Amino acid sequence: MPAENAVEEALMRSIRIPPRPSLLVDLQRELAKADPSPRTIARIIGNDVGMSGALLKLANSPFFGAARKAKSVEQAINFLGLDLCASTLTGLLARRAIDGQGADLSAFWEISMRRAQALMFTSRRLRIAPADIAHTFGLFCDIGVPLLMDRFADYAATYDDACDEPRRRFTEIEDERFSTNHAAIGCLLARNWGLSPDVSWAILLHHDYRVLDDPATDDAVRSLVALTLLAEKGIERFFGRTLSHEWEKGGELACQHLGLTEDEVADLLDELHEAFHNER
Repeated sequence: MPAENAVEEALMRSIRIPPRPSLLVDLQRELAKADPSPRTIARIIGNDVGMSGALLKLANSPFFGAARKAKSVEQAINFLGLDLCASTLTGLLARRAIDGQGADLSAFWEISMRRAQALMFTSRRLRIAPADIAHTFGLFCDIGVPLLMDRFADYAATYDDACDEPRRRFTEIEDERFSTNHAAIGCLLARNWGLSPDVSWAILLHHDYRVLDDPATDDAVRSLVALTLLAEKGIERFFGRTLSHEWEKGGELACQHLGLTEDEVADLLDELHEAFHNER
């Protein structure tokens, strides 16, 4: 354990993992109480226009599917529930903590948002993972990518090569060149920020599709990894791309784990595609 801790600390110093924001500490402290107060949480974020807007947008989106429209932050909190609100705000704080590092990350955050929407949508449809856990995992799944971009000048080329790799694991390409990968760095950030252990482990393993057929891996983690493959395929379709290497690598195992037939996957992806377009 001391050796592992030393390695983690060295990595965190080298990759410059941002510290947990004080606003997140306040939010998590309130959520940890026996009876957390929606009014207190609304007060914590009430003066922040960006956070208030993000909550209202999610509460009124087709991915959440509420019949009524939230007109205030407190209504949005009541509609979404405290945990899903916390997930949304944690993702926004992550963007603020990382965006100042120089690179144009607008496309990265767009994909992260779409993944979080897709994971929340499919988790609710299939009833296999809490919506807030799925949403958080979607937001933080690839959070190590911009951190590695900031650390290594040639990381973008490695990322492109890994995206185009049809057979080998994405993280193998990163490990060969940098002795670390975005999944490991994302897991460290998730742990440092006090996110759910299921989210941390799923981030670490989300490119290792062998876990989908491994009963020794927690079922909740395997479900998140399987769902992110569905999300990946849905996002590729939304942006007009016909090929998804990640789906080719792990899609069959994901369907087996989720108990979905080919027709059921097609129907689910059709629903997701429609929700993406309605959200626009």
